[in-house]
Amino acid sequence: MEAQPALDPGLYELLLTTGLTDAVQSTEEQGFLTPTEDVDDADVVHVLSQHVARTVEQALKTAPREERIALANRLLSALPSTAPDPEVSPGPRLLTSVTPPETPLLPRPSTPLSDVALFTNSRMDPQLGSELRLEMASADRIDLLCAFVQWSGIRVLESALREAAERGVPIRVLTTTYIGATDRKALDYFVRSLNAEVRVNYDAQSTHLHAKAWMFHRSSGYTTAYVGSSNMSRAALVDGLEWNVRLSHLATPTLVDKFESTFETYWDDAAFAPYNPDTDAEFLDALLAKNSGRASATDLSISHLDVRPYPHQTEMLDDLAAEREVHDRHRNLLVAATGTGKTVVAALDYKRLRTSDADQPTILFVAHRKEILEQSLRTYRDVLKDGAFGELFVDGRKPIRRRHVFASIQSLQQAGELERWARDHFDIIVIDEFHHAEAATYRKVLDYFTPRELLGLTATPERADGVDVAQEFFDGRVASELRLWDALSADLLVPFHYFGIADGVDLSGLRFTRGAYNIDQLNSLYTGNDARAAKVLQALRDKVSDPSRMRALGFCVSVEHAHYMAEVFRHAGLPSLALSGASGADERQEGLAKLRRGEIVGLFAVDLFNEGLDIPMIDTVLMLRPTQSATIFLQQLGRGLRRADNKAVLTVLDFVGLQHTSFRFDLKYRALTGLSRNRLERSIREGFPFLPPGTQIVFDRVAQDIVLSNVKKQLKLSTRDLVADVRQHKPADATPSDYGLGSYLHAAERSLADIYGPGTRSLNSHKRSASWSTLVDWAFPANRGEPLSDSADALLRRVGTLTHIDDPERIQAYRRLLTTPTLPTGIEKDLHAAMLVYSFWPAGERSIRLGLDELRSHAPVVEELLHLLAFREQTSRVRPEALPGSVADSPLRSHARYSREELLAGLGLGTLDAGAPGSIREGVKWLPGMTVDALLVTLKKSEADYSPTTMYRDYAINQQLFHWESQSTTSVESRTGQRYINHASHGSSVALFVRRAKTGDIGTEPYTCLGTAQFQHATGSRPMQIVWRLDRSMPAELFMEARAVA
Repeated sequence: MEAQPALDPGLYELLLTTGLTDAVQSTEEQGFLTPTEDVDDADVVHVLSQHVARTVEQALKTAPREERIALANRLLSALPSTAPDPEVSPGPRLLTSVTPPETPLLPRPSTPLSDVALFTNSRMDPQLGSELRLEMASADRIDLLCAFVQWSGIRVLESALREAAERGVPIRVLTTTYIGATDRKALDYFVRSLNAEVRVNYDAQSTHLHAKAWMFHRSSGYTTAYVGSSNMSRAALVDGLEWNVRLSHLATPTLVDKFESTFETYWDDAAFAPYNPDTDAEFLDALLAKNSGRASATDLSISHLDVRPYPHQTEMLDDLAAEREVHDRHRNLLVAATGTGKTVVAALDYKRLRTSDADQPTILFVAHRKEILEQSLRTYRDVLKDGAFGELFVDGRKPIRRRHVFASIQSLQQAGELERWARDHFDIIVIDEFHHAEAATYRKVLDYFTPRELLGLTATPERADGVDVAQEFFDGRVASELRLWDALSADLLVPFHYFGIADGVDLSGLRFTRGAYNIDQLNSLYTGNDARAAKVLQALRDKVSDPSRMRALGFCVSVEHAHYMAEVFRHAGLPSLALSGASGADERQEGLAKLRRGEIVGLFAVDLFNEGLDIPMIDTVLMLRPTQSATIFLQQLGRGLRRADNKAVLTVLDFVGLQHTSFRFDLKYRALTGLSRNRLERSIREGFPFLPPGTQIVFDRVAQDIVLSNVKKQLKLSTRDLVADVRQHKPADATPSDYGLGSYLHAAERSLADIYGPGTRSLNSHKRSASWSTLVDWAFPANRGEPLSDSADALLRRVGTLTHIDDPERIQAYRRLLTTPTLPTGIEKDLHAAMLVYSFWPAGERSIRLGLDELRSHAPVVEELLHLLAFREQTSRVRPEALPGSVADSPLRSHARYSREELLAGLGLGTLDAGAPGSIREGVKWLPGMTVDALLVTLKKSEADYSPTTMYRDYAINQQLFHWESQSTTSVESRTGQRYINHASHGSSVALFVRRAKTGDIGTEPYTCLGTAQFQHATGSRPMQIVWRLDRSMPAELFMEARAVA
């Protein structure tokens, strides 16, 4: 038999067959590498279907014409029947429509409904406008997403749009005020003449929507969509050089599903406001004029619209509420980059604290500049919809009513001014730019007043003088910190291009203690290092389009280093200055003024500009010193992230050397990206494929090797190194016995995954569970007690499954069950007890009482759990609420996180209902004891980072609506399907539990309980697509993961 030819080099995604296996073997014999991988369970159906479809199509092509139907029917007969009669009739012939009596046959688009096509307005293509008109004629619903809509486009499509409206076809339009290109007349026509729903994104600054797309929904299942470059204008629809792709639900179901889910998410996004010509026309005209440059923007106010928080701002508000309600903390600090809406969060927080419009708590808002106070007062007025709210106390203006005061720190410091107020006069005090708080003027205000709530706002909690304001004023706790990724995804900051560049300097032999290098040694290596300086200049020329026009900040290791770099730049023809803490105020202000005016292109400093600097035009940041601190790294990066005219991107050049073995790159890159430990390593290796729009992170080859090697080491720290780390960070005044898990994690900047991630650990031929007690025993062997029994060590290995516990009631219940002297009668029916026991014995190997007795008999296990519970109690920001309806007696709480075993036990499995939670593997479970359907959703079904075929089945439409796909066997007519639809009338509940992925940094990921949900509507059958309305809005953090729009 003739040997198979060798395969051509390149990328493949071929299912291994017998023939292909022979080809692979032949190719390997020629010296080529041919790696293979298992098909992910979530993708098996799609991969097999593709393979079968290609094979069948090829067989039918080669079969004689008269035998093709018979061949197709033989193939179909081999399959389990999914239709009443799948056999193909002679012909073959197609059913083309179903039309009501005495109704003309519907016109058809030129492109078959089951095909895809690319339209380029060429002579051979149907005209796009013509195709759209034909699509409208048979559509049951029409959705349009378009950056701008013009009257000239309406004219092209007017007759078809009018006929669709006359047939009662719902029409929805999403558009923007971007560049002022939309015609209000076109939107008015949609609303008034076509009875369409129109929603407009008025924020052209932070939302640059460029998409142009149509979807034509058909109840027959033959939905089609168009995505491309054509806006709704005559030129784009008729004769422009435009490219548009036509999609078909039959040919490209995943793409059409993604279109639909993304459109629904936009539609329910608060950023898109309903447009009513009667009330919104004047405001729309003003914004269009402003964004087109036809009118001045000086006095345009957005107070016409309700101020609604972005999801990340909602998360910050929820964090604040948790600090107050759960932890009873009323001095709180918010940290967020400049320009991301800290004042909006403060104003919305004030609105939440009001119990009614009549109840307006007194407030003092403190800042150091008049402009900040005026802008902040306007923000509060917009949020509260009250143009008379608040008074200024600045530049000689004094408040009269004295209830809601926006004051400069200078005005409050005037002689005798503070004493004119009672110490408890203000219910709420907000201090902007709280990093100034250590100054005597701010300290005096803080010491004088005794507000019910103190809120500090800052972008830079760690100051140049080393003071950490969180540590100094808030017991080391930040109430909420905006993740940079969320701000970038919301388009609140300018995107950045980060380049990690190897500088050739070896720092591995330098002294490195408590997260920092010895400054003198660094200074000796960097100052006067002309080779490194030359690499900096070369990187500028490579990465910055015109260095002579940049506005750069350089962060140096010392004053001497800063002056050296400024001199290097001046010698290279790039005017620059060096400033330090010793520079006078006038000198610093003049240096900044020169940078603004373009008289210099660079400023070099040590820590001077880590905080307090606001120069939006900074477009280049040079990181010329190794920085392990995530806080300082983000503060330095944040100096350049403010938006400014003619600033499209921030360029960041970070110069990377070979580091000391204790240096940690993972801290700053996890803070930068928000990625989990495992995803960070993979992203560095693959070049960060999933970033916010416009943002790039690029390493040169050497820098990537340095960083990746370091991150791998830190994220998979050896047991020996971790034991040494535990020993090093023990407080001097603590004994090993009272050395707390939380104390170590905070001091060492480590996470629970470092402790519990591996499952087991080995040291000097000893093997034990991965636990805090193991590390402490090995770090302090002299303090070790009785040898650990095998049964206790086996239980310690299960403690890692409880690291997610986050609601106070469960923490207290578990603590009580572990420590109460005597277990009460009837403990077998205690659902908290069941949840704890099934966490250790998922398959029910122990009864509730025997399991608790065994846990309580092992002091090391109890101690480990108490350490973990204490840490989770201190760090949790969950605000749990009891579930309503038939599950009101369950201990489960909305927004808390649970393992599969916990949540099923909490709903009565193993107590009220027979069975054990560990035996359930499906994503749905009917529990008759509480008459509840538990729906368990994993958003990321495939282990691949991106799997289009599985991504758009389960997703959040908004924070209250969730799209869910049932099991493939569930039909509308089935008992289960009918129970889903009619659960309210039947008296049963539906409880929804969602997690991001199957596994995380510590094994199996827990589910977040979204609580009970109400049936809204359903489409399809086997499977059903159901939209549920949650009784409680989902947490903002999870919503940002679960929504179809990233």
